[in-house]
Amino acid sequence: MPNPCVGILVNDKMYRSIPLGKTKYEAVHLYVKAGVKYGFTPCFFRIDDMEPGAATVSAYVMDNGQFVRKSVPVPEVIHNRAIYKGRKQFKQITSWIKEGKLLFNQWNRYGKLYIQNVLMKEPSLRPHIPSTYEATLSHISMMMKLYPTLIIKPNKSSVGRGVMKLEKTDRGWKLTYPATVSIHNKAWRTLTFQGNRLPLLLRNRLQRVRYIVQQRLPLATFEGQPFDLRVSVQRGAEGQWQVAGIVAKVASKRCFLTNVAQGGSVYRLEPILIAEYPHLRPKDVIKDIQQFALQIAEHLGSHLPHMADLGLDVGITVEGFPMLIECNGKDQRYSFREAGMLQEWKATYENPMAYARYLLDCRTAEAKAELQRAGQPAGCMDAFDALVVGGKLATSKFLP
Repeated sequence: MPNPCVGILVNDKMYRSIPLGKTKYEAVHLYVKAGVKYGFTPCFFRIDDMEPGAATVSAYVMDNGQFVRKSVPVPEVIHNRAIYKGRKQFKQITSWIKEGKLLFNQWNRYGKLYIQNVLMKEPSLRPHIPSTYEATLSHISMMMKLYPTLIIKPNKSSVGRGVMKLEKTDRGWKLTYPATVSIHNKAWRTLTFQGNRLPLLLRNRLQRVRYIVQQRLPLATFEGQPFDLRVSVQRGAEGQWQVAGIVAKVASKRCFLTNVAQGGSVYRLEPILIAEYPHLRPKDVIKDIQQFALQIAEHLGSHLPHMADLGLDVGITVEGFPMLIECNGKDQRYSFREAGMLQEWKATYENPMAYARYLLDCRTAEAKAELQRAGQPAGCMDAFDALVVGGKLATSKFLP
């Protein structure tokens, strides 16, 4: 009996790069390697490759050491590694779920404000979440009275694109902003102003795109530069959340952002703590971060349809207290590779495939019936429950 297929949903650019071997930040060969380990064939396709009700889909699969395009049975389990923004794509994904497909990370691009509102429902998480509002003129004015430094960023951006900093000075306020909102922006500019009337440039940007305004966290520093952490949290072979790795991202001297795409550097966390914060015990700090990340994942997993793979940006204070900066539904995993953390980097690819194997095993009616008889509320049942939740909640409010 041939191995079953597990789908990896990718965007157009990634799809075109697969046969050329130029997938850059996405290590597709690690999916293939994990597929061999768990007894299935990863197949890579785009959302428009799968026709409604079709029994097969055209996808790239590894064959004799190279990727070839083949017609394969529509996978029962699909890992979403694409980002879609339109209602058309949202409806397509919803239709797959109604047909009984198990699609994890069904929707990857939730707005930052939406995620914050979900997290604020849990009282124990509130002390770890910075003050955040939609960036209206009145909200920014209010925040300027409360905090000396603010971060203003698009509600739906990633890798530091479009982020601005507003900080109080002896003579008024200074706005630091990117020359362009391109992901490849390398130039930063500043302007100063007095009083509460925001500069025209900022007001114009706020009118074009929805932004949020957030207090700038008092981040711990390394060699004088602030750093935060990328924490990869994923479901694995047992269906439970686990932390795949924690990597520190340190801002460059020319920019306040820690994102690697914006010039930040990456390091293991423990050496930083030993060098800069001898009063802290690294093992305790790391344990606290792991527990915090798992709590975030559990809470989001219970409120969003079938989340299973998250990248959390977490800051810590000089006392090691974790604070959530933002949550990413499509984790950029290359930070671990850049830091030389190859075991953690490989784990970020293997864990989702282990979870896919778990879901395949849970697809049998016997397994589901056994879980129901045992009264087990979590684990495999979460996957089946997600089908109901996904269909029931597939409304516009889940659009980012």
